[in-house]
Amino acid sequence: MKFFKNKIVWASPVIAFVIIFIFSLTAVPTVQPTPKDLPIAVVNADEGFKAPDQEKMNAGEKVLENIREKSGTSVKWVQVASVEEMKKGMDRQDYYAGLVIPKDFSAKQASLQTAEPEAAQMEVVVNQGMNTAASTMAGQMLNGVVDQLNQSIRTQVMDGMVNQGATSLSMEQAEVLADPIEKKVTNVHIPGENSANGNSPVSLFQPLWMASLGSAALIFFLVRKGTVSSRKQSLLVKAGQAAVGMVIALVVGFGLSWVASDIVGIHIPDYMDTAIFLAITSYSFYLMISAVLAILGSKGLPVFGLMLFFGLPLLTLAPEMLPTFYQDWIYPWLPMRFMVEGLREMFFFDHGLVWNGPLESLTAIGVVSLIVLLLSGFIHGAHCIESEKFAFDNGKTT
Repeated sequence: MKFFKNKIVWASPVIAFVIIFIFSLTAVPTVQPTPKDLPIAVVNADEGFKAPDQEKMNAGEKVLENIREKSGTSVKWVQVASVEEMKKGMDRQDYYAGLVIPKDFSAKQASLQTAEPEAAQMEVVVNQGMNTAASTMAGQMLNGVVDQLNQSIRTQVMDGMVNQGATSLSMEQAEVLADPIEKKVTNVHIPGENSANGNSPVSLFQPLWMASLGSAALIFFLVRKGTVSSRKQSLLVKAGQAAVGMVIALVVGFGLSWVASDIVGIHIPDYMDTAIFLAITSYSFYLMISAVLAILGSKGLPVFGLMLFFGLPLLTLAPEMLPTFYQDWIYPWLPMRFMVEGLREMFFFDHGLVWNGPLESLTAIGVVSLIVLLLSGFIHGAHCIESEKFAFDNGKTT
């Protein structure tokens, strides 16, 4: 039978395995994500304490040495000068969380073995707007740091009292030693309700990407069906392709914002700013896809399908939680990450529609793609002229 002689039939098991292998790779980053160099700020305002006839001690510095040794490579501890500087860094999305050691930390630690003990206070600040998974993990790490310090200080104080011959604790001492360090947790840039647990920027990516991909592919096939006879005509077709994409992008941007806010129920702080940003994003993606299709033809479509499947899982995680390969070679080349970063700044950091890194990158992608698209029309037009000239000369000769 001819069916069994077909090479594709015998190659189908291999093709199936390749498909399984490729799409299984999309799940790798989300399986037990482990942070590496997760930036966490530390403010050590401890002024130290000097007891009579003793050297000055700084318990805050000892705390920093301890947490740096125990955290390994999972956390990148960044020491900043003040709480104000730390908060500015969180506004810039430099830190997922922060730990504040107060100026009287050493003094209150020294008071624990006196008749008038006072509990010190540490503040844990969690930057929830950056990334839900990473900020939650950073907050849990800092909570664990304070809990371990409480246990360690409690043991040290009890051992010190025993060495001094104390046989019992006063009520004040017992109460303070229950929690020698009081923990204050502060959340900043809170996503709030109706934000898909802080993932609303990611949830808007898939419909926008599919709309941009589908419309770019549709216009590409319509353009390919037509015929051009001159370089000028070819350039006009490409310019028209770009102009139609602008109209489509406006519909996508404003339509998606309306559907997300009024039908799905996602909280959008500023409808107009969001709609314009999504329109710019959609147009950038449309031009990028159109430019690639103009060069590779329909063979380029699977590339954007793979970008969707590989990109979507990566967008939900912070870059510091990705495996090294994905962090160095996949994530930096994902154009959709600029969309998510831009929406995150607008939704959770009150930045509005401003000229920032994500918008600059999206604009650059769009401009470069537009140039490539128009150049493809110029080259295609020149090719048509050469083909017609060859046909004319060949016909004249014969």
